Amino acid sequence: MLSRLAEPKAANAYLLLTLTMLFWAGNFTIGRWAAGQVPPFTLTALRWTGAALLMLAIGWRQVRDDLGTIRTHWQILVLLGAIGSGSFNALQYLALNYTTATSAGVINSTSPAMIALASYVLVGEAVTARRLAGIALSFAGVLVVLAKGAPAALADLAFNVGDVILLGAMAIWALYTALLARRPPVHDFSFVAVSFLVAAAINIPLAGTELALGARFVATSETLAAIAYTAVFPGVIAYLMFNRGVAIIGPTRAGAFMHLVPLFTAVLAMLLLGEEPALYHVVGLGLILAGVWLAAR
Repeated sequence: MLSRLAEPKAANAYLLLTLTMLFWAGNFTIGRWAAGQVPPFTLTALRWTGAALLMLAIGWRQVRDDLGTIRTHWQILVLLGAIGSGSFNALQYLALNYTTATSAGVINSTSPAMIALASYVLVGEAVTARRLAGIALSFAGVLVVLAKGAPAALADLAFNVGDVILLGAMAIWALYTALLARRPPVHDFSFVAVSFLVAAAINIPLAGTELALGARFVATSETLAAIAYTAVFPGVIAYLMFNRGVAIIGPTRAGAFMHLVPLFTAVLAMLLLGEEPALYHVVGLGLILAGVWLAAR
């Protein structure tokens, strides 16, 4: 089954990317929940340390076989690990300490457009009218969900420091996604393991600094379970699936799937918090899926 999903077929990429967005929606929800209980850099450091150890246990043979290529191309590997894991997630968790979930959801949906721009500038990937239309359509669906069917509600959104930080994080993610086209020819396990090691190395000193400055880490069974989730599902599994999806269909088409994150976040809120589904959820879902289909063709 897993070998079939790894085959370079568009349908496989769509499934892998959809599951990735579901796991990242869970990460978004947990990041907001953890604010005030786990400092952002501590959460990032623990997440990537756990993910790196897990990947080394799973893919040590592949890492060993790729050591020569890793040494040759260490600069691009360090860069991708620093921006795609180390910086992006640290800034995301930091932003969630200051901004609302609604504002964060809207800002998250700027990612496909940023990815399209970064891919055009850095790797020369064409941005067709169909892809732009798909991005716009799915973004409209996100706005319907976030506004709960009342467009006037969007006027109440206000930018704060968290919004600005999250905008910077999405720009970094767009850069990472575009630069995946230049990743060296190493096994997926090797690439992800090196990326996670770089991310952990960057964030461990930052975590030590914030704890030394008085940040409080509440170690409970719930927070430890949350950290474990971020390491395994939105960490190891999601990054493997996202990188494979980008390799199959390209960064711009893959970026359109980012609009699924706020939708899945709303669904998780209904399931976990008991919120009732409404008509605007159905309308938003239709627009988002139509936009993703159009951009991914």
